[in-house]
Amino acid sequence: MALEIFQRKEQKYLITIEQYERLLESFGDRMRSDKNGDNGRYTVTSLYFDNTDKTIYFETKNKLEYRQKLRLRVYDDATEESTAFFEVKQKHKKIVNKRRLLAPLKEVYRYLQDPEPDLSTYDTSNIQVLKEIDYFRKLYHLEPEMVVSYRRHALHGADNADLRLTFDFDLRCRKDDLLLEHGPYGDNFIDQNLVVLEVKVEHSVPLWLARLLQELECEQRSASKFCTSTELLSERIGSQPAIQNNTAKETTTIGGTENGSDQQLIYV
Repeated sequence: MALEIFQRKEQKYLITIEQYERLLESFGDRMRSDKNGDNGRYTVTSLYFDNTDKTIYFETKNKLEYRQKLRLRVYDDATEESTAFFEVKQKHKKIVNKRRLLAPLKEVYRYLQDPEPDLSTYDTSNIQVLKEIDYFRKLYHLEPEMVVSYRRHALHGADNADLRLTFDFDLRCRKDDLLLEHGPYGDNFIDQNLVVLEVKVEHSVPLWLARLLQELECEQRSASKFCTSTELLSERIGSQPAIQNNTAKETTTIGGTENGSDQQLIYV
């Protein structure tokens, strides 16, 4: 059964496909593919929420000490009958907390379409989490904002179940079609030659992994998928001047060396 409430630390890196391949070669028997998907590979499609003032965007952008997001997520090919994960992701300093429930996608749609939902009538795995989601939605006046999708390769420690690595490829976003069952498509918001690596642990990153990341010059980056997508879509539709005029937009770049020489910065 999927965990519904958990806490962990996360570190993000922006790496090249070559660095990804070299990491896999270097792991040896210390990492194993996730049990989900095809040998740990699957697609992720998420519906994110915000309000007309883009409060969630600005709280994330300004890196408030305590911030949170609401999202609805499905994996691989989905229909309205598929299981969806409806969750609040909270971040306090460097600690990530997730509180989520499982429900048929059509049931979450029914909740979102009801202006005065009776929470006791919904088929969900955790009514308490639904109450928290409902309070959060009403407090912030949250509505469906955009869909973000990508291909993921997930690994976990062979002898350390608390260590989890995810590599995300082909990151896309869209705003004109917010139905998750229509699958992972949209505009790329990160260069297709780059990969978002997330290192997820309960306590600290193992020394062998920290040394490997340093050796392969994997650079830590705090670029937010949510903020990058919001900025790209804002430019495409010509809305939200406050976002368009923001001089500190997400900049996903990488540096380091390749073939013994300085590598040119890669910009999105």
